[in-house]
Amino acid sequence: QVQLVESGGGLVQAGGSLRLSCAANGRAFSTFDMGWFRQAPGKERELVGGITARGFTHYADSVKGRFTISRDNAKNTVYLQLNSMKPEDTAVYYCASRIDGIQYWGKGTQVTVSA
Repeated sequence: QVQLVESGGGLVQAGGSLRLSCAANGRAFSTFDMGWFRQAPGKERELVGGITARGFTHYADSVKGRFTISRDNAKNTVYLQLNSMKPEDTAVYYCASRIDGIQYWGKGTQVTVSA
């Protein structure tokens, strides 16, 4: 059983920054591909980006150049750095991983960007 716990959300003004963290249990964390998703009110959950076990990253076009995903395998943690934030980035942010055919999700952390 893998547990994912997000933290670091909050209220920030447009143009500001936040760093989200996702801590995972499991001795094999370094072998997990990890993803970040978000869901805004009234909208479907969407992919923000992800990082492979080898550290390769990919991003949605809407966040490319503003958001950065990284990981620290020694701490079993993946990060999402959000810069140059916009009001449309307001959402609940989730980390996720698909392991052995099972999709795991964290409970999410709220990010609100004021204009």
